[in-house]
Amino acid sequence: MPLALLALAIGAFGIGTTEFVIMGVLPQVASDFGVSIPTAGLLVTGYALGVVVGAPVMTALGTKVSRKRMLMVLMGLFVLGNLLSAVAPAFALMLVGRVVASLAHGAFFGIGAVVAAELVAPEKKAGAISMMFSGLTVANVVGVPLGTLVGQSAGWRVTFALVAALGVFGLFGVARLVPEMPRPEGVHLGHELAALKNVQVLLAMAMTVLGFGGVFAAITYIAPMMTHVAGFADGSVTWLLVLFGLGMVGGNLIGGRYADRALMPMLYASLGGLALVLALFTVTAHHKVLAALTIALIGALGFATVPPLQKRVLDHAHGAPTLASAANIGAFNLGNALSAWLGGIVIAAGLGYTAPNWVGALLAASALLLAFLSAALERRGPVSGTVAVGATSAVSGERRSTVHH
Repeated sequence: MPLALLALAIGAFGIGTTEFVIMGVLPQVASDFGVSIPTAGLLVTGYALGVVVGAPVMTALGTKVSRKRMLMVLMGLFVLGNLLSAVAPAFALMLVGRVVASLAHGAFFGIGAVVAAELVAPEKKAGAISMMFSGLTVANVVGVPLGTLVGQSAGWRVTFALVAALGVFGLFGVARLVPEMPRPEGVHLGHELAALKNVQVLLAMAMTVLGFGGVFAAITYIAPMMTHVAGFADGSVTWLLVLFGLGMVGGNLIGGRYADRALMPMLYASLGGLALVLALFTVTAHHKVLAALTIALIGALGFATVPPLQKRVLDHAHGAPTLASAANIGAFNLGNALSAWLGGIVIAAGLGYTAPNWVGALLAASALLLAFLSAALERRGPVSGTVAVGATSAVSGERRSTVHH
């Protein structure tokens, strides 16, 4: 694997850390600004919505520049947002900083996935994508716990300053290690938008929303579920989330390895297994050891879907994959927001803290059904809504400009 993937993984590590570390320091932030925990929670919601909106918008704005230059701009935006969060004198300004940082998230992963796939031979694309996403998964094992520890001991502002420094390191890595790749001839915003009309691309995005939504339906409410149902102490939630992160790392690597060999079977296995494990979590959540094992499995099965789904979007977006790839990252966050809302509804309805697991199981099962539908449509031949003919010439241009290391 080329060293450029390391630079992309470093950027992904920083982005993953800033996305999730806020959950660990939320009480300190709320206390310092004198706001309630629900109000402070807007820092999480605002970030997620910023990703959903920023992914297509920033990618569209970047269609006129090289992908390397756009990655550098996005890392600069990420650094600016985290610095603003670190020095914000008021809650509203910190919220602005979080939104600014979030604008880089979706486009970085979307463009980065395209670049990663172009850096290697065709049969290694999913593996390269999983290498980049490994930065995000490792962030949940290392970056988030360390950032939380720093925030609790030295202050949350130090945490965000360190994340900004990590962004500078990622920016330097992209500048030095990622090669300049000529933009494919004939590809413009119209082609990128046309790729979003492809039925297979839309189905892959829907699978992303539902599949990863299944994961976050359970994980969003993991703290009250583990403390009130399983009987863990409050301090145990941190290492339980580390287990979840370790599962994510393993699942991401496995998904990348086998998606290059048998993409759809990998999706069937991961989505089917995820639906089953989430359903079983309603039972295993009552036992400490079984609950811990289940949490790791949810992370593994959930993230095993990421490389194959991202590769499927790239494959079916043809010669204009960048916007579709970024939009799929936004779909992850849309799934997170949707599942968290649905999980909150069933808890508020008095169905108990394990009820979100059933929501997650149903979402994952729905994604599995879409996977079967997608494969059936593919077997029947070309579907309506494919990329415009003008993009076809861009395919050959893109292949000619592909860099192999």
